[in-house]
Amino acid sequence: MRQAAGGSAQETTGKRRFRLNWKPPYADALRMPTAPSVPTLVIRPPSGWISLGLPELWRYRELVGFLALRDVRVRYKQSALGVAWAVLQPLLTLAVFSALFGALLGPNRLPSTPGTPYAVSTFCALVIWQLFARGMSAGSDSLIVNQALVTKVYFPRLAVPLAPVLAALVDFALAFGVLLGMLAWAGIAPGPAVLALPLLVLMTVATALGVSLWLAAVNALYRDVRLALPFLVQIWMLVTPVVYTTAHVLDGRSHWVSLVYSLNPMVGIVEGFRWTLLGGAQPPLSLLAGSALTTALVLVSGLVVFRRLECLFADQV
Repeated sequence: MRQAAGGSAQETTGKRRFRLNWKPPYADALRMPTAPSVPTLVIRPPSGWISLGLPELWRYRELVGFLALRDVRVRYKQSALGVAWAVLQPLLTLAVFSALFGALLGPNRLPSTPGTPYAVSTFCALVIWQLFARGMSAGSDSLIVNQALVTKVYFPRLAVPLAPVLAALVDFALAFGVLLGMLAWAGIAPGPAVLALPLLVLMTVATALGVSLWLAAVNALYRDVRLALPFLVQIWMLVTPVVYTTAHVLDGRSHWVSLVYSLNPMVGIVEGFRWTLLGGAQPPLSLLAGSALTTALVLVSGLVVFRRLECLFADQV
């Protein structure tokens, strides 16, 4: 065995292997620093029926705001009238039903709040109904619209249906400004009951979100929901006292009819919204309690079902 310069030789199975002990100068100084360890995030499906992921949704609140702002911009992008559609739609609906009921019932028998012009009474209900209908429609279709985002990026999926519901508040604010002008024109000054107005708006948002969670989760699995949604909105409006009042429906009816009618969460909300702005007799407590109870059930059950089906959205949409 020969000794090689600057190294040693070792014979293994008839071959020579050299191990050099030489290393370039300044090797220690040029050695790259070791990269710091990066924490690993493990994403698992929710376990149990109580894990709703609300704290995580709060951490992503900036994303929710960005998605809501994007929905507002996309809705009126390249539109000649822009945000004016938020006011034109309820005004056109009001004009159609005013002409229809005027021709069928006569101008003195319109289904209005006592002591209030039919235009003001109906537009007041249309403003709060528009908030619910737009939030529910956009939220129910949100997973399909944001398909590319849902399938490629991780974030709390609750942010997807929540953003369009919050975006509907922009249209509500514009239409509410017109409603205040109509109240001033009619000489109607809201009383102390107007303090309950934010609570009714919050109930409307909660109802729209709860229904959206149900329909968005089912719509991700079956596209029939997307096709049936416009029909559902139309039917729901007809069974809600928007273009008429509850008094014209429940007049002379038995008590159980009132209880069944109050299961529609928007009945108590619409009548309560009229009462806070137009005054008059307070809606029956059964309507308000029924709406509050149904809203809570729809919202909680929607959150639970949405979270349980969340792990299937990326594969199904």
